[in-house]
Amino acid sequence: MALTPLDIHNKEFTRGFRGYDEDEVNDFLDHVIKDYEKVIREKKALEDKLYEMEEKLSHFTNIEETLNRSILVAQESADEVKSNANKEAKLIIKEAEKNADRIINDALAKSRSTAMEVEELKKQAKVFRTRLKMLVEAQLDIIDTNDWEELFEIDSEHDQEEEPRLNQYSTSEN
Repeated sequence: MALTPLDIHNKEFTRGFRGYDEDEVNDFLDHVIKDYEKVIREKKALEDKLYEMEEKLSHFTNIEETLNRSILVAQESADEVKSNANKEAKLIIKEAEKNADRIINDALAKSRSTAMEVEELKKQAKVFRTRLKMLVEAQLDIIDTNDWEELFEIDSEHDQEEEPRLNQYSTSEN
């Protein structure tokens, strides 16, 4: 059981022969009581301060735990955002690659089609040239034939026969 200042004050000592001086003992006990009361007050103040500090510690521990959870949630959110951004970037890249492949394939198909059209036009041009050449050669053959000479001779004979008749008409009109 703890000793209180009242216990010290109320303590009675038995008297013995040639015992201590009563006034001196009482003064000393008064001094001990004062010091003991002071120690009790300091102890109480320290206990109150300890309680206050434990409350603050508990409060700050709660804040720390809340901050740690917040940091953890923020980190998880950042990781999720980063992951989603990476996924979206990969999808964009994949879509861009598909579009690029489609554009390249379309360009290749168009190039092949154009090349085939060019080849077809070259064939048609060769056929046209050959036909034109044959037509021109046929026309030149017609020009070079003797039929023209005969025609000129016939025309010449005809002109000679016609000339006296024309002369005849021209003199009769005068």
